[in-house]
Amino acid sequence: MSTWFSDLQAKFILDFVEKQRYIYIVEGLKVTFEVTLLSLFFGMLIGAVIAIIRTTHDQTREEARKGPGHMILGAADAVCRLYLTVIRGTPTMVQLLLWFFVFLKNADSKILVAVVAFSVNSGAYVAEIFRSGIMSIDQGQMEAGRSLGLSYKDTMLEIIMPQAIKNCLPSLVNEMITLLKETSISGYIGLNELTRGGEIIRGVTYDAFLPLIVVALIYLTIVMFFTWCMGILERRLRRSDIR
Repeated sequence: MSTWFSDLQAKFILDFVEKQRYIYIVEGLKVTFEVTLLSLFFGMLIGAVIAIIRTTHDQTREEARKGPGHMILGAADAVCRLYLTVIRGTPTMVQLLLWFFVFLKNADSKILVAVVAFSVNSGAYVAEIFRSGIMSIDQGQMEAGRSLGLSYKDTMLEIIMPQAIKNCLPSLVNEMITLLKETSISGYIGLNELTRGGEIIRGVTYDAFLPLIVVALIYLTIVMFFTWCMGILERRLRRSDIR
């Protein structure tokens, strides 16, 4: 037992203490957070816009008069459907490589490429999450807003969307967790995020166990923290509903 512990201690010193190799993990974690948070922010913007376009098209299709506005909305809905089909039907890693080697091959920042790729990818899933949340709101809410003199846009932004986001929070947190873990493939474009930091240490020390275990534990800790925060938020929302 003491021999095993001594060997583990020696490997820990070799992997993280010598030549301050722990910095690869710390710097990689910073990059992972940066890519995740920026991608989530822009992905939510993309998803919200697409969700509003699609639900507006579906809800006003029967009552809208044929005209330029309806045709533009129909074209936008068709583009959104194509976007959702392509993004959800292709692997995230292939999309990342396409952005890096084709669409943004002249970009100076690998972080920019990763943020664009993951934002576009996450936006497709967030759009469906938002759309399901909007569709879950009773149609009477929209009719009540319109009867008060609000326009469709104001009713959507001030009445429907706040309730939809509240209903979508658990799914949005799950998407954030998925996005956090998906950033681990950024090493394929040479971005030194958390997983690649562990891989760099493994390549130097030829020890795979500790670096990868530490990386896995960091991901697990972050996910558990997000899950804990989500539980607190849900309890507060339930108390506000009771009031």
